[in-house]
Amino acid sequence: MTATTTAPDRDPTAETISAVLSREVRPPRPGALSASLAFGWRAMLKIKHVPSQLFDITAFPIMITLMFTYLFGGALAGSTREYLQFLLPGIMVMSVVMTSMYTGMSVNIDISKGVFDRFRTLPIWRPAPMVGYILGDMFRYTAGALVILAVGLILGFRPDGGALGVLAGIALLVAFSFALSWLWTMLGLLVRTERSVMGISMLVLFPATFLSNILVDPKTMPGWLQVFVDLNLIAHLVAAVRGLMSGDAVVDELLWTAVCGGVLIAVFGTLTMRLYNRK
Repeated sequence: MTATTTAPDRDPTAETISAVLSREVRPPRPGALSASLAFGWRAMLKIKHVPSQLFDITAFPIMITLMFTYLFGGALAGSTREYLQFLLPGIMVMSVVMTSMYTGMSVNIDISKGVFDRFRTLPIWRPAPMVGYILGDMFRYTAGALVILAVGLILGFRPDGGALGVLAGIALLVAFSFALSWLWTMLGLLVRTERSVMGISMLVLFPATFLSNILVDPKTMPGWLQVFVDLNLIAHLVAAVRGLMSGDAVVDELLWTAVCGGVLIAVFGTLTMRLYNRK
């Protein structure tokens, strides 16, 4: 009797995997800056495709500037043109600070939709999505400030600080809004819905902006309210921006604003990243 042996079937798994895998050199892992800029570009594209966010940096600043100028100008300053010199820096601060809450809302929306889980699985610098949100919102702040400035110049706003003073005021405003946005980002990681983020943000921002020196001089207010204004971060920011644009910057206000911004970043930036890494 002769025994015949058959060769075992070859396992095609290794050959199949080898065939589908690319033989080219693997591209380098994206760095922290490139990853953050990519997510920042994503945040800017969301502004384009979400009508409500686009409205807040175009139509809303124009509407609020016109409304407050012509509603209170004659009664408070005798003429709209004179009141505009006082009002416009404050309205610029109000509009930009109000839009800072969108950072937390964007984070909360991505978490609820599961997009954030996908970001965490990517081989990228872990804080890149968070930094990208804020970089995109810095574009929003700058665009909103420039829209208000353009409307103000058309209406007759003439800053004594010149172009450099205006640019310095806008830069200070954008930097402070960047610091403040870390607070709303932390809030977006903590609460369940975007409406909760908006509700809590407005509960803080509404009194902070209206009970300040944006619309009127605090000297006309009752004594107890002046105490609140003196402690209000937004009031110090308005005074600093107004001083830069008018060419009469107050060092104390600039230092106060810079220190408060640094504290916001140090405290809420640290807490935000700790929550993000644990979530």
